[in-house]
Amino acid sequence: MSELWEGLTQAFWLVVTLDADLVGITLRSLRVTLTALILASAIALPLAAFLAVRRFRMRRLTIAVLNALMGLPPVVVGLIVYVFLSRAGPLGVLGLLFTPTAMVIAQVIIIVPLIASVAHQSLRELWAEYHDLLISMNTTQTQRIATLLWDGRRALLTAALAGFGRGIGEVGAIMIVGGNIDQVTRVLTTAIALETGKGNFALALGLGFVLIALAVAVNLAIHWLSRTETEGRW
Repeated sequence: MSELWEGLTQAFWLVVTLDADLVGITLRSLRVTLTALILASAIALPLAAFLAVRRFRMRRLTIAVLNALMGLPPVVVGLIVYVFLSRAGPLGVLGLLFTPTAMVIAQVIIIVPLIASVAHQSLRELWAEYHDLLISMNTTQTQRIATLLWDGRRALLTAALAGFGRGIGEVGAIMIVGGNIDQVTRVLTTAIALETGKGNFALALGLGFVLIALAVAVNLAIHWLSRTETEGRW
């Protein structure tokens, strides 16, 4: 019990004093996840709006596949990315394996289906409300998509935050494609796993505190955005 209390005390002190290792790992995690989030949102949000507006033959199947991909095991994603980026793989010549870029690629693949599915649910309801008006105004498909993306921005931000929460807590795929290299690809989740195995509970708990704080902040932001959307405020 005393060892646990000592570990918690040391972890708290590491956070309060902004320990260099803890800060470096945290900033690296944020850099990787935010980069992946921007790229994933650029893909997922227009896709969600397109699926809400456009009717085509394989639309329902596309939506079903997108929803199914939300449950894709991250470890499998990591394995697939590893195979493609390894020296024997088709993209091995790029030398991206065990780099932050590989981690970003894996996170993008993981969070695109989540952001697109959550955003599509909201944009589909918004399109049902705007359909007659936009059709009567003879708007183009691009204009309709742009209108949905702008007027549904709160719901889309909520979807993006959900993607951030998924990405920042990912460990399996990141461990495989990043290699958990010190000062290069070591992020919050992989560092926690490593330090726990080494018995360095102070740093592991300190990193855990930061990860929990980020998760709580994201969930509070989602809750606040949901409330403001319901009340009709920005």
